[in-house]
Amino acid sequence: MHWIALPLPWCDEPAAPSGAAVNTAAAGWWALRFTPRVALVDGESVLLEVSTTERLWGGRDALLAQVLQAWADASGGLPDHPATQEAASQPPGTQAVWGCGPTALVAQAWLRMAQAGRARPVQNVDGLPLHTLTSLRPHGASLERMGCRTWGALRALPRAGVARRFGAKVLQVLDQALGDAPEAHAWLELPEQFALTAELPALAESADALLWSASRCLTALQGWLQARQQGALALELAWRHDLRRIDGVAIAPTQALPVRTAQATQDMAHLRRLLSENLARTALAAPVNQITLRLLESAPLPHRSASLLSPGDRGGGARDDPGGALGEALHQLLERLSVRLGVDHVVAPVLQADHRPERMQQWCPAAEVLGQNRAHTGIQNTDAKAPDATLWPTWLLRPPRRLAVQGNRPCHHGLLRLLAGPHRFEAGWWSAEAEDEDDGHPAHPCAGLALRDYFVAHNDVAGLVWVFRERLAPPAGGAVQEGGVQRGITTAAQPHRWFLHGIFG
Repeated sequence: MHWIALPLPWCDEPAAPSGAAVNTAAAGWWALRFTPRVALVDGESVLLEVSTTERLWGGRDALLAQVLQAWADASGGLPDHPATQEAASQPPGTQAVWGCGPTALVAQAWLRMAQAGRARPVQNVDGLPLHTLTSLRPHGASLERMGCRTWGALRALPRAGVARRFGAKVLQVLDQALGDAPEAHAWLELPEQFALTAELPALAESADALLWSASRCLTALQGWLQARQQGALALELAWRHDLRRIDGVAIAPTQALPVRTAQATQDMAHLRRLLSENLARTALAAPVNQITLRLLESAPLPHRSASLLSPGDRGGGARDDPGGALGEALHQLLERLSVRLGVDHVVAPVLQADHRPERMQQWCPAAEVLGQNRAHTGIQNTDAKAPDATLWPTWLLRPPRRLAVQGNRPCHHGLLRLLAGPHRFEAGWWSAEAEDEDDGHPAHPCAGLALRDYFVAHNDVAGLVWVFRERLAPPAGGAVQEGGVQRGITTAAQPHRWFLHGIFG
């Protein structure tokens, strides 16, 4: 067996009695993604038994490096935590003091030696002082007066005499530390639902103070998500007011702020930014003395990204470019902009089942589009393309611009030469009745019935453009009814009209 011992994050900070157990357990959730055998010991250290999982992480050394980095991230969620200050002055991989060994007690003993600044001799457990074993501390003074200060000295004493004077438990603990007797541990388990409550060390009277106090809860949430291999989709930050009345006016005892993200994420920096943007627009009714972070919805975290922007690390963050636009996933950037600028000011295209180019897509709020499943966005048969789809222009004019005609040829900065076409289609007949004018023509070439022949045209001034010739329905007397739409041959009384609809750029 092989054990890794690390200081328990947050163990040196005061916690409310009602939430101490929850906070202590949450401080060890980050370790469950490396091994299911995680134990919290003496309220000061977290122990990982990794002999069965180290090969999955690339070997013992590689696993240790990742465990140390994860511990630094978990402790670094608190700006004033000693690990955060220590990490700033040391190279990566050396931020945390740690201990390892063949048993949990040996690993914990080396951790305590490292915390005391003592150098570690190679594979020499006999020289470990007795105070590194918690169960031997009550007998430390008596053993020291006997000249017994180390594990090796205690092991050299007659066992019968030690058991008679100090009790059998002393020998049992020593045997467990040396691997001669089995150990029993209460393994850490994740709750089915994430809900973490924390008492604030001081009353929070502003959004910034409330967000700072939520840092621990967000760090615990990240550990829960990583152990579950889930990503957060919706969470709620609730807070309890310290006052019940202000100037004689009753106020609600609690207040809550829900936050949603379009894609499952474990990036706490992104969630913290979303909370910050929303809290900046939320007025606190009274000072706050307690907060509760609750996960409302989660989903399995996808490990592949189709974004053209840098996806960051596997956990959903962006370590190569922290805080930069290229380091954020596209949906995270759009969510931040939607909160800051307003939902209606950040839009995204949604494909529609319509052949009319101006109606093939609809611009909807990006927050709504990103939150919908692709199967429900109205996209139908997106793999099927028109034969000349590659000839469609980059830019469409809205609305199309009517062109002058000279000798049945369209003009745009001079006569246009038709290079490709026609591409003929008929669409929008279902909405034509309400949009017809008195002359029988559609009220607008982009509205209702569309009978068009599209061409790629060119001249030296305009360059390549996309134009269409409008085919009008014939008069009622000479038309043939097909599916409720009049079809027939146009006459000279109804000349074709040409429109500029797109520009190739």
